[in-house]
Amino acid sequence: MLVFMKRLSCNFFFLCTVICLSLLISCHRSNVVASVNDDKLFTLKYGNFEDELNLFNLSQAGTINTYMTMRDGFFYIANGESKKIMELNSYGDLLSLYYNEDLTRNPSLAQDNGENSTKKAVVYPFNTLGPIAVDSKKHLYAVDTLPLERQERDLDKRLLLSHAVLRFDSNGTFIDYLGQQGPGGTPFPFIKNMYTTMLNELVVVCTTNEGPVVYWFGENGFLLYTVPFTAETVPNPYKDSVEDSVYISIENVVPDLVSHKLYVKIDYFANTLDPALKVQSGVDYQHTLLCPLDVTTGHYETPLEIPPYEASVAEGLSNEVYLLPYDFLGVTESGWFFFYTPTEKGFQVQMVQPNGQRILKRGLSAKHSDILYYAISLDEEGIISALFIKNERAEVDWWRTDSLVASFMNN
Repeated sequence: MLVFMKRLSCNFFFLCTVICLSLLISCHRSNVVASVNDDKLFTLKYGNFEDELNLFNLSQAGTINTYMTMRDGFFYIANGESKKIMELNSYGDLLSLYYNEDLTRNPSLAQDNGENSTKKAVVYPFNTLGPIAVDSKKHLYAVDTLPLERQERDLDKRLLLSHAVLRFDSNGTFIDYLGQQGPGGTPFPFIKNMYTTMLNELVVVCTTNEGPVVYWFGENGFLLYTVPFTAETVPNPYKDSVEDSVYISIENVVPDLVSHKLYVKIDYFANTLDPALKVQSGVDYQHTLLCPLDVTTGHYETPLEIPPYEASVAEGLSNEVYLLPYDFLGVTESGWFFFYTPTEKGFQVQMVQPNGQRILKRGLSAKHSDILYYAISLDEEGIISALFIKNERAEVDWWRTDSLVASFMNN
């Protein structure tokens, strides 16, 4: 097990490198944002049947524990409210059902669960489901909350350790559960997301009071790396100048799909002063860096500056432009980085080439006034898919941004 705790310093050369990369990127930046056509694949009804989602009363405030991921054209939806996981094809046909029999009784899928059946029903006593992931062998990984008597507390770090990762093989057979050290280990703190790599390794990203902590497991489930991140240990180009006036936000950490590398998206903010009163009046966004970390050595590679989203707001007769950071969606097998942000017309996606020389911006249409909740996902080829929770039904869409990236790679 390799744990990185050392403090990383950023000198003047680091800052110059970032500035040069920023200038290089700006040469290839385009203000024209085209749209990508969405394919509305299928819809799901709300209810208690096996092929329906149960989200209780959508008019009431509260957290929705429903997640979705897509792999090889198959969609996996973890519906925490009904304590079940559904596998569906792109037509919306239910292929597999992992369910808690206390909430879903005698599903018809279970009656057809014979030896020659291509469909399967798996009984498991889920509690509160979280993010899910699927590897190339169709092994399913699901975050679940442990019963109260099995939860633990880390008093030193003021953390509740309540999450475990359940593992099922391609036949739906339960293998075991993973904790911090591997099979049967200490429960995790809150799990923000999970990823599987092209080597069928599992990467679990947790949230703590000090910052993200990443647990990287081999295909056999045994721990390879534990990598904690704090504002003090990530790259800071302002460190030797105005450290006290700069705030660091580690927005997301995503693994590379083919190598043991983590991409850390960091947003930097600085104090603003009222020119008249000479006092702090707020905090302004400065810029975003994507910092690659080689987890085998603990060294950061040259960072990549990510251009912000430019939001135009009409104020009277003037038009103000505000710079906002994108959310880091993920990385493809070919190494393209995907970022997105909600807009008035849906979403804007920014796709950045590994070396930063090409940046593609595209609009994804969605009517936010009809959407109560959404889960958005990126697959290894670059297809973006989304689960939209609406008033009367849920809808699954995707955008074939993979063909767009492929065309630029071929050229």
